[in-house]
Amino acid sequence: MTSSAPFAQPTDAPARGLLGRVWRDYLSRRKAPLILSLVCAAIAGVSAATVLQLLQPAIDGMFLGRPVTVAGVFVVQPENAPIAIPAVIIGVGLIWTLAALGQAALVNRLGHGIVGDIQVRLFGAMIRADLARLRSQHSGAFVSSVLFDANLVREAFTNGVVNYTQHALTLTAVLLYMAWLDWRLTLIVLLGAPLIAWVIRRFGKRMRKATTGAMVETENLSTALMENLDGVRLIKIENRETAEEARVAEVVGRRQRHVIKSADSRAFAGPLSNLVAMLIVAAVMAYAGWQARQDQMTVGAFAAYVGLLMSAGQSLRQVTNLQTVMAEGLTAARRLFGALDIAPEIREAPRPKPLAQGPATVVFDRVSFAYSAAAPTITDVSLSVGPGETVALVGPSGGGKSTLLSLLPRFYDVTEGAITINGADLRGLSLSDLRDRIALVTQEPFLFDDTIAANIAYGRAGATTAEIEAAAQAAAAHDFIAALPEGYATRAGEGGLRLSGGQRQRIAIARAFLKDAPILLLDEATSALDTESEALVQAALERLMAGRSTLMIAHRLSTVRHADRILVLESGRIVESGTHAALIRQGGLYSRLARQQSLDGTPPVATVA
Repeated sequence: MTSSAPFAQPTDAPARGLLGRVWRDYLSRRKAPLILSLVCAAIAGVSAATVLQLLQPAIDGMFLGRPVTVAGVFVVQPENAPIAIPAVIIGVGLIWTLAALGQAALVNRLGHGIVGDIQVRLFGAMIRADLARLRSQHSGAFVSSVLFDANLVREAFTNGVVNYTQHALTLTAVLLYMAWLDWRLTLIVLLGAPLIAWVIRRFGKRMRKATTGAMVETENLSTALMENLDGVRLIKIENRETAEEARVAEVVGRRQRHVIKSADSRAFAGPLSNLVAMLIVAAVMAYAGWQARQDQMTVGAFAAYVGLLMSAGQSLRQVTNLQTVMAEGLTAARRLFGALDIAPEIREAPRPKPLAQGPATVVFDRVSFAYSAAAPTITDVSLSVGPGETVALVGPSGGGKSTLLSLLPRFYDVTEGAITINGADLRGLSLSDLRDRIALVTQEPFLFDDTIAANIAYGRAGATTAEIEAAAQAAAAHDFIAALPEGYATRAGEGGLRLSGGQRQRIAIARAFLKDAPILLLDEATSALDTESEALVQAALERLMAGRSTLMIAHRLSTVRHADRILVLESGRIVESGTHAALIRQGGLYSRLARQQSLDGTPPVATVA
């Protein structure tokens, strides 16, 4: 119950490279809305600064009765100022409003479009990843990346970039207006820039570190929540609610510490920047007072200058806060691209060979396999299965039976030897061709929360209703399906939980019938069923196996007694091979297993000749 490794650890990719990749992969396909949103941001930023600059002609023209120049373009006489200047302010305000509305609409569509692209690509990378990688990482890691990291990237590279542009342009326009009003005073203001930059950089480092930690703990929290939902029956029967609540609370606490550090850094940067801004305002007022005594600054110019200065401080605070958004987005982008860049080890050949339709002969030629550098799970296994043949794999748990089955559809690749179908090595075949020729029925078949008809037709898109019902008839499933309230349109529920184990199994067999693949893999397909369900399922399986190359695993030896060959695996090696009767006569491992199973109420198989 420990948390898994993160879905993708942040890499050391530089910010410039990440920005370039986000542009290439996502933003470049949406150039028009991006450029338009930036234009709107620029117009809104300049308009906001222009309104403040109009304070000078408004005060000097309306209150001091002086002729004033508006926006450096036209002169307004004192008698016209009460109408002309408010009209200009209204016009600039309308332009700012339209630009802000356009910016918001464009950014929303741009940002959520990018989120959708990222989520689809992440899901594609997950579903195409090697089975070994999927099994080594908890599904909570994928959920965290798909739901949370994608939105952080959106926030940074749409809202963040556009708002950054707007406030940066507002700041630039404000400084230009300030310089136009009094360039000497503006030089005094700029003396505080290095100090503000130091504050931003200092807290920016803290925010990036806290953001990375918060992402990891968000992933751990997602994992813990999903584990508890999946294991809720076990938790309740063992009275572990309090313990699990404490475990989740610990994860929440760790995450909160990182989130609070990030929030503190963002919050502290603002007041410290404000302190520097207040010092600058004090210096401006001292200088402006001296200038006013020399009749070198009007009241309107002073009011406009202070207003512009306050606006510059506000824009600077927004830029400071956006540092956190950008830091989170860059960290999330590193994680996402780290996940997307992991190439699957199970790959097709550059020019895969087609696999012809029709019967298939499967051959395992001296196959060995190891999950890691540790001892191999399968060692030097050779076997063959021809059309119409059934080969059964039996033996103690952990002997490598399920692993051997997983090698045939290339869920894993052999480390030594080769597996061939009709003489062609699996590694030279198209993966889609290979898997189209294989049907798999497992001990606990998976059903989607969809209609029963859709679950049966899952492996054969476009199947007709008549074909689906024919497959269900062959699998002894039609009668119980027809008796359901909505028949084939009945939803199976999450994981098929609305159906019994025997019903789920027969739907899985119907799926295999409809797929009509020449190779059939049965992984303990009846071991979890009651006696009545097992009889129905076993009869359906016998119909399904007819004419196919069947490789089956079973712990109940009664289900393999009629197999053409039985292979006994122990510690990854074939230790016995033969028919049921021959293996009983040998008196080896198979014979001992058969005697043990006579205790479960089945006839004593050791007495059968």
